[in-house]
Amino acid sequence: MSTVTRDWLDRLPKVELHLHLEGSLEPELMFEMAQRNKIELPFDSIEQVREAYEFSNLQDFLDIYYQGAKVLLLEQDFYDLAWAYLKKCARQNVVHVEPFFDPQTHTDRGVAIETVINGISRALADGEKQLGISSQLILCFLRHLSEAAAFDTLRQAEPYLDRIIGVGLDSSEKGQPPEKFSRVFASARDLGLLTVAHAGEEGPAEYVWTAIKDLKVSRVDHGVRSVEDPELMTYLVESRMPLTVCPLSNTKLRVFDDMSRHNILEMLEQGVCVTVNSDDPAYFGGYMTENFDALAQALDMSHDQARQLVLNSVEASFADDARKQEIQALVAEFDDS
Repeated sequence: MSTVTRDWLDRLPKVELHLHLEGSLEPELMFEMAQRNKIELPFDSIEQVREAYEFSNLQDFLDIYYQGAKVLLLEQDFYDLAWAYLKKCARQNVVHVEPFFDPQTHTDRGVAIETVINGISRALADGEKQLGISSQLILCFLRHLSEAAAFDTLRQAEPYLDRIIGVGLDSSEKGQPPEKFSRVFASARDLGLLTVAHAGEEGPAEYVWTAIKDLKVSRVDHGVRSVEDPELMTYLVESRMPLTVCPLSNTKLRVFDDMSRHNILEMLEQGVCVTVNSDDPAYFGGYMTENFDALAQALDMSHDQARQLVLNSVEASFADDARKQEIQALVAEFDDS
């Protein structure tokens, strides 16, 4: 059996379903935006920022994540952020993306939601025209804030729902169960939006059940702790409920001590619709190819497993049927050479 190489993984057509645009802010771009927007950063150099990217838990990461987001002020900033991510995708042959954005991170600083959405959606439109990357955009609520604040965000977003496919739930999971947002998710569904939610990363398998039953999600973000509940695992296999797993993120935040202990391929072999994603790549050490490569290096992932992970992503995506068929054909035509 031939080894899965980094070059092969780079060329493999891929789909990303779990990516926080604010988490793709590389230190170089952060410094550039800080300079042009006259924002003072608590770092003297790009190297200092990279040194700060050593976390022991999710909260440590979030602290610096929100600090970095302060440089995003103008529509052009949000355009540049999304465009930098899309260019990275083009280099790694990521052909469809469904990025998250956190409007409350910006509106709480006085940035209008219109500014955020206009910048991001303009970049996504250019990504399709210039790079051939199709996309859908997902608005996330911050779960450490109140449901009332989420309702306010949903109201602010209503004029722009033609550019948003769904809503999600992110930020710190501990002590913030999905059912805290039941009513706002119901309102989002009434507006025709799809729903996803982070669950079962730091939080227990019980949160995965709640996201499915209470928030009526189309897919679960992370979900790696589902293995703690055999009944849940049976449900995931039978229902094909997707899990958007982020391997490098999981090891960086100590969900798993080492990539060799990650359970994604075990779940894949059990028939769970697991997918590979990069989460916050600027902070966690890699984009899509790097995440796939980490599985090849640590878990001896095969070519067939890599292909199946991509096909799972296509199945789980919010792309229309015609686009799904196009991407499936690209994967089918891709050879091992």
